[in-house]
Amino acid sequence: MLSCCWAGVGKSCLLLRFSDGSFTTSFITTIGIDFKIRTIELDGKRIKLQIWDTAGQERFRTITTAYYRGAMGILLVYDVTDESSFNNIRNWIRNIEQHASDNVNKILVGNKADMDESKRAVPTSKGQALADEYGIKFFETSAKTNLNVEEVFFSIARDIKQRLADTDSKAEVWILVLELSTFLVTYMQYF
Repeated sequence: MLSCCWAGVGKSCLLLRFSDGSFTTSFITTIGIDFKIRTIELDGKRIKLQIWDTAGQERFRTITTAYYRGAMGILLVYDVTDESSFNNIRNWIRNIEQHASDNVNKILVGNKADMDESKRAVPTSKGQALADEYGIKFFETSAKTNLNVEEVFFSIARDIKQRLADTDSKAEVWILVLELSTFLVTYMQYF
């Protein structure tokens, strides 16, 4: 799986929460790319997810787009308190359309949903409307409180598994690209 998008939206914190079950406010900016691995049970099968966390800064864009090729899933992550990160989602989707496969699974994720309502810049309805426009799922998450973190990763893994079953693919390694703050996840199914 790959998670990408704007810098500072909490991609690394989401990944740390999902992979290690922890949260820290003292994250440093991702330089280039990083990854974590977590094995999950999905529909009675053990699945090994390798999730790549890519840098959100413009200067690393050529590196992150290289990971789109062959990716099977992308999380597009924005910060609900930062409207510019939300407005940039369309650019990330265009980037995905240019560099990823046509059938890559995508989920829109509004992170930092635990923040006080007075700090919210992007209403839930606006995130849902954008997801509906592109025909993708939408979740609001909080890496800090663990709101919907498991649900997002399990949802995209399940969507990819279903897509591969529908196409009778027997691939043992699936690579997902998660967009908006960058994560790349290699998804391995044990038979």
